[in-house]
Amino acid sequence: MRLKLLSPGEMSADQRQTYDESIASKRGSPPPPMMAWLNSPEMARHATRLGAFLRYDTVFPAALSEIAILVTARHWTAHYEWYAHKRLALAGGLDIKIIEDIRDRRTPDFADPKAQMIYDVAKSLHEGHGLTNSLYAEAIALLGERGLVEIIGLCGYYTMVSMTLNAFEFDLPEGEVSELK
Repeated sequence: MRLKLLSPGEMSADQRQTYDESIASKRGSPPPPMMAWLNSPEMARHATRLGAFLRYDTVFPAALSEIAILVTARHWTAHYEWYAHKRLALAGGLDIKIIEDIRDRRTPDFADPKAQMIYDVAKSLHEGHGLTNSLYAEAIALLGERGLVEIIGLCGYYTMVSMTLNAFEFDLPEGEVSELK
């Protein structure tokens, strides 16, 4: 870990306010990247609120949101992000085979067309840096404008999370080993 994370007693009033807000949120605890973002309290406040919305309040159930998050974590080889969201994806009902395929950079076989579309959009954003006209049209038809905006938001937000975790070399919990190569 490259950055000393502050304990609550070491935080400024602004930092502590954001920290306390995250504990009172649906998460119940501060997300690990927020602990780095607290070095910029206003950024931490906005990013954490955006993250809470994207995790809990999009039009998608957890299993579908987690597809975009796992594709993003895998794209960035974000070990901590993968560790945390694999568990959340399983708890949200995402099939282990889909998770393993994403981990191993294989295209999963999706029974749900929305799941397939979310995967295709996330992959296209990360690998192609955008969406072709046909993929865009298909995504709008299947996910709607709000759904597409929220998938793009998930990929963007979790890119920032992945970059933060990677740049500061967040460690996995003791005893855990990364599944990503």
